[in-house]
Amino acid sequence: MPEFRSEPRVGVWLIGARGSVATTVVAGCAAVTAGLNAPTGMVTETPLFADTGLPSLSSLVFGGHDTVDCPLPKRAEALAAGGVLPHGLPSALSSELTAADREIRSGGPSAGDTRDPDDLIDAFTTDILDFVRRHGLARAVVVNVASTEPTPTGSTLPPSSLYAAAALRAGCPYVNFTPSTGLHHPALASLADASGLPYAGRDGKTGQTLLRSVLGPMFAQRSLTVLAWSGTNLLGGGDGAALADPAAAAAKNAGKERVLADTLGRTPEGETHIDDVPALGDWKTAWDHITFDGFLGTRMTLQTTWQGCDSSLAAPLVLDLARLTSRAHEAGLTGPLTDLGFYFKDPVGDGPPALGDQYAALAGFAERLRELQGEGNAR
Repeated sequence: MPEFRSEPRVGVWLIGARGSVATTVVAGCAAVTAGLNAPTGMVTETPLFADTGLPSLSSLVFGGHDTVDCPLPKRAEALAAGGVLPHGLPSALSSELTAADREIRSGGPSAGDTRDPDDLIDAFTTDILDFVRRHGLARAVVVNVASTEPTPTGSTLPPSSLYAAAALRAGCPYVNFTPSTGLHHPALASLADASGLPYAGRDGKTGQTLLRSVLGPMFAQRSLTVLAWSGTNLLGGGDGAALADPAAAAAKNAGKERVLADTLGRTPEGETHIDDVPALGDWKTAWDHITFDGFLGTRMTLQTTWQGCDSSLAAPLVLDLARLTSRAHEAGLTGPLTDLGFYFKDPVGDGPPALGDQYAALAGFAERLRELQGEGNAR
């Protein structure tokens, strides 16, 4: 009788673990695993990633840090009431949501916290290592899905960098799905290089910038001169409140502007504005107004409207990235995962800026994993 080997379990440690995106990630993974919903939006569930050795969705175990105390089941109910999650799904998945909520630890620094940065990093590291030990995990991936923080000034590590440093100390791959500093802080550059860990980021590409990464190359390839590109974002929820801070909005817009500069070869006139509209909740509307010249200087415009649910757009990408980064770690890959630029506004490394080229790079990464999986099976 052949020996039965259970699949190793993989941890997904979420920074901002009680937010809308994290809640949708946990609920979505459980719903797809149970066959209640299809894996719509998950590129790792397409034939592109067949036989690449990715951890299954059923093998993922969730935990994380957060500074708020609203339990995941209650947060999921609020998302269902707002139309983000299907009606009835929170009650159907109450045990999975409760299990994940038990693994959420207090983050920081919070008001009145007197711990110095190294003490905070040690505490966060201990939380992650304890999570890995108690569940007997093969590895864990740390993913930042917290609200955007302002770009730091001076040498002090912002919260996102404290969590990133803890991931390195715990020996965990790291993904920054936000525009926050994370591993980009100068104080962490040498530590990231020396860690031998794979990492990816930053700022998940879910809506307006996803469209820009397609339209920008179209104008460039058709030799149409883009004169101005202006945009407006209306959104509510936690992201809307966080981005009401001009410094946080500036950090968010930097990635949007980089995509245009990289795909067009220059930065056109125009700005992108972000407005907090609490009544919209987890939904957002993004408008773009593009002015361009065609043959003989004929002036023309293109206007686009993107209306979407940010958590529903982000959650499948977070699951993709957790699986891809875990597999990269298992395969011995190190450093910035440039081939995952498909997922980000401001990707690490020197990969291509256009979405089509980024998808080709992702396909190459899938083939690389497939070859490594074949080599592992042959041994």
